[in-house]
Amino acid sequence: MYQIVEVLPLPGYRLAVTFSDGVSGEVDLSNRLFGPMFEPLKDQDFFSKASIDEFGAIFWPNNADLAPDTLYKNIKSSSIPENS
Repeated sequence: MYQIVEVLPLPGYRLAVTFSDGVSGEVDLSNRLFGPMFEPLKDQDFFSKASIDEFGAIFWPNNADLAPDTLYKNIKSSSIPENS
């Protein structure tokens, strides 16, 4: 299981994320903030309250959370190898 060790909320509903193995990148959530749990995150001030729980997942005060495994796969698949 992948664990997030750092999260930094960015403008435009993006998150800069770093994992325990050093993998890092940005995740754009601007088109995924819908439904009862994620609708409140459209308030940029509330979105900026993202933090990390004891399991290494990102969460917000309303108990919305993001699975680290999915974020890890998204970041890894969007990264371009240096020697390609």
